[in-house]
Amino acid sequence: MAPRANWKGFLRLSLVTCPVALYPATSESEKISFNQLNRQTGHRIKYVKVDAETGDEVPNEDIVKGYELEKGQYIEVSKEELEEIALESTRAIEIDEFVDKSDIDPRYLIRPYYIRPDGKVGHDAFAVIRETIREMNKVAIGRVVLTNREHIIALEPMDKGLVGTLLRYPYEVRSEEEYFDDIQDVKVTKDMLDLARHIVNQKAGRFAPEKFEDHYETALIDLINEKRAGKVIRPKERPKGENVVDLMEALRRSVGKEAGKQAAPAKADKPAKKPRKAAAGQKEMLMPIAGKKAAAKETSAKKQASGARRKSA
Repeated sequence: MAPRANWKGFLRLSLVTCPVALYPATSESEKISFNQLNRQTGHRIKYVKVDAETGDEVPNEDIVKGYELEKGQYIEVSKEELEEIALESTRAIEIDEFVDKSDIDPRYLIRPYYIRPDGKVGHDAFAVIRETIREMNKVAIGRVVLTNREHIIALEPMDKGLVGTLLRYPYEVRSEEEYFDDIQDVKVTKDMLDLARHIVNQKAGRFAPEKFEDHYETALIDLINEKRAGKVIRPKERPKGENVVDLMEALRRSVGKEAGKQAAPAKADKPAKKPRKAAAGQKEMLMPIAGKKAAAKETSAKKQASGARRKSA
């Protein structure tokens, strides 16, 4: 089932308009997350909105937005006043211009969204806009309002739909000068560059996201499983960094190391470890977890099995 749309409105190229819906293209909901607990009781911590001076809890209907002019002095702004200045782009993505993708500085990229026609009408107009962008080999630049803020959005074709990437405004991007000015001007010799290029060529490949594993997420799952199994968690010895004394020697050793990796024969698959025998009452603790999605599937399967048993009874 597709997630709920973050925004619905119209995509407009001059007089060509179609209804569209915008969906998040990425998600972090599958990552392990933690709740905060009271160490003494094991109960979850609950946050409440309180008056900073009186300490009294404040209901949502009594909370308004305020801009701080000076310490402790605010200008209140109501919801109705904010709605009064709502922009046209709250209801439409107006395409302003077309640019080359190479013109967009990566620092301006925020997050991607999928855009598709909303409902059964407007597919023809959507296809015209999509194929025009594809044919021109350009990126369409427009504006959209999300969570009451106007954003620049870059539109590109993807398969039958569009990908819209939110962009930052110039005032949101810090200048590199304050970070790079103190870097020393160092002359790199041709020999060093030749060795470094050789290392790059040995590591050359194509970007395939599925090759990369989130090692921290894996370590979190292992940690949780070990604690569920009642194991004692001991700190591991961390590798120590080495100071580079001779840069040329380090480059030569790196070339040899990469060459050794390529020449090494593929290791035969290790036989799977025998599962640890569970102690009484420990069966559930030793069940592996593989993130929230797997846990949800496991829960669903249990419910279906339970329902089947009730019907057969």
